[in-house]
Amino acid sequence: MGVSRLDVLYRKLLLTKLFIQGWGKPEDLKRIFEFRKIIGNRDKCKHLVPRDYPVFTDKVEDHSDCKIHNGHFISPLEHLVPGVLPAESVKARFQFIVPKRWRKHRPVCIHLAGTGDHFFWRRRTLMARPMIKEAGMASLLRSSLKNVSDLFVMGGALILESAVLLHWLEREGFWPLGMTGISMGGHMASLAVTNWPKPIPLIPCLSWTTASNVFTTGVLSKAVNWRQLEKQYATHTVYEKEIIHMLEYCGTDSFRMGQDFVRNSPGSFEKLSGLALSRDLLGLSGAEGEQVGGRPGAGGRGPDPSLLLQRRDGDGLDRMLSAVSSSRPHMDMLHAKNVSPGAGQRHSLQRESLCFMKGVMDECTHIANFSVPVDPSLIIIVQAREDAYVPRTGVRSLQEIWPGCEVRYLGGGHVSAYLFKQAIFRKAIYDAFDRFVQKYPLL
Repeated sequence: MGVSRLDVLYRKLLLTKLFIQGWGKPEDLKRIFEFRKIIGNRDKCKHLVPRDYPVFTDKVEDHSDCKIHNGHFISPLEHLVPGVLPAESVKARFQFIVPKRWRKHRPVCIHLAGTGDHFFWRRRTLMARPMIKEAGMASLLRSSLKNVSDLFVMGGALILESAVLLHWLEREGFWPLGMTGISMGGHMASLAVTNWPKPIPLIPCLSWTTASNVFTTGVLSKAVNWRQLEKQYATHTVYEKEIIHMLEYCGTDSFRMGQDFVRNSPGSFEKLSGLALSRDLLGLSGAEGEQVGGRPGAGGRGPDPSLLLQRRDGDGLDRMLSAVSSSRPHMDMLHAKNVSPGAGQRHSLQRESLCFMKGVMDECTHIANFSVPVDPSLIIIVQAREDAYVPRTGVRSLQEIWPGCEVRYLGGGHVSAYLFKQAIFRKAIYDAFDRFVQKYPLL
């Protein structure tokens, strides 16, 4: 799979840093991981949001082609996991763009925001207003990272908030209902649909199976504040002693990714800091197979905690990390003479933080950690072949996890698809809705 040069260039032009405050509070991560076990199971989750959950309309704007309803409701996550949401996110706000004249039905597609899309105007201009003209379809826009944990909180919140909006739209008599989003919005829409107890059209655009690749091997990995993450990981042992053992995802890519992580992702480790890999930094001694990687300040070189991660089922991340550590031995020997003990400790910590990032990201964002949607044949995924933001190498495909879904590939990368392929995204939405109407005319 090639990589779009435009994606790489666009990333270099952005000065934004991600996760500037680190991993987030350890106690929040623990609560989120425990709650993930609930929302990852549709049967456990379906009663968390009552059908009559209150939704409020604050203002209605009258336009020539539509009416725009501005509304809000209290996020159910605030009731279920109190205090984990930032204060400004407790009140969930939305815009509902409704055509003045319906055609055959009253279809509504919920659009979730992508990374950095904190306002409504972009989705309203590029998607919602054209969809009124082209298909007479209404759109509901939901507004959405200082900490790594913020991403997981957003995921849990949007799953529940989407259920609130879907219940509300059903009560108001709209049909059919579907969900979409671009980039991170597409991934969040996918997570939300896994918990809806009925068949529903889903159109995730420029998203894939998990967010772990986005922040560890994609071009956005360059925007991650790794120094802060490494510092927190080194000074707070709770991450490796407690939180690691709460990670339950053990899909095949939790191991396969280990081998492919270095081999198929150019410079996954070296380019994050511009430093070369060595046998010392990988936690390997001259003796074959001996693990000697240690943590800074540990008073010697003991076993590398990142290589000792255990799964409850004895299968998974520990083997993945071992595979990562054993990759590219020729690179290790080539640079071994040039790396000081201090540099080796720095690299060991860097590797541990990177692997911890993959572990926690997969736990809370990997599609396979959630229920399969009721009818995957209603899912149309739109992907860019040369997407440098959402790499597909080394992770399970959505066709494998959701048998029966359709994937449509576009030429080019993430940025060019977002700028120039919105019409193709809308076409996929119309096709998925038509498929639903034909298959479930009485639902």
